[in-house]
Amino acid sequence: MLYRTKTLHGYKLNSLDGELGDVIEFYFDDKHWTIRYLVVDTGNWLTDRQVLISPYAFVNVNKRNKNISINLTKQQIENSPPLDSKKPVSRQFENSYYSYYGWPMYYSGSNVWGLSPYIDRNNEKFLESTEEQELWDPNLRSTKDVIDHHIQAKDGEIGHVEDFVIDDETWAIRYMIVNVHNWLPGKKVLISTHWIDDINWNELKVVINLSREAIKNSPACTDEVFLTRDYETKLHDHYNLQGYWVDEVESPEKPIFSANVKKVLNKNDSIDHKKFEI
Repeated sequence: MLYRTKTLHGYKLNSLDGELGDVIEFYFDDKHWTIRYLVVDTGNWLTDRQVLISPYAFVNVNKRNKNISINLTKQQIENSPPLDSKKPVSRQFENSYYSYYGWPMYYSGSNVWGLSPYIDRNNEKFLESTEEQELWDPNLRSTKDVIDHHIQAKDGEIGHVEDFVIDDETWAIRYMIVNVHNWLPGKKVLISTHWIDDINWNELKVVINLSREAIKNSPACTDEVFLTRDYETKLHDHYNLQGYWVDEVESPEKPIFSANVKKVLNKNDSIDHKKFEI
């Protein structure tokens, strides 16, 4: 399912032994545009540090109860490597963090999740892997910090980032929701993160390889819309660009994590339409 990050703000995080706190922020890397951590406000518990939870710990997202279940205990989280709330996430911290939980490091390979394009929760399989690891340096960004960044098309500015759309199967950021009201009153559009050419962090600007005219005529994104696969296909067809799901469907070993169901997607499997949870 696809979620807006603003929808997930305030969701309760449920550990194996009780409620942990509220989701307040997301950290993502600007190479693969994938969520690496949820930042949790634990109230009066662990107030002197940021509590970061990796998608490796996620069990499911429950939209009805507005919570996210994780497979960790409070004691595990309390004993995990601490991160000062005033300091950025460092490579040293991440090495200690992933070593503590026994998870594969997402930056230990060229794929989105290290040696795999998808989240692989089989720790034994990871430990047995003899595949050569190619390390890369992730630049972690906060979704809050990117909100209001300007969007620069090929022939001029079009608007600003209002929100992001996250896929809860891979935790990839699929789209930016762009508010173009100063140019096209009342309209918002979706821009795939695959269409980003460059990001100027100093000038707070995201550069995309699309024309203003093409964006003007693109399918609108409203607060009432349900983003189905048909809608996504229509959006990509408008730009004559391939959808992100094409390559993923062709992978015979893609793990699907949805609610309490875990399966392997084969080439002949049918695919349900995704919905965009507003």
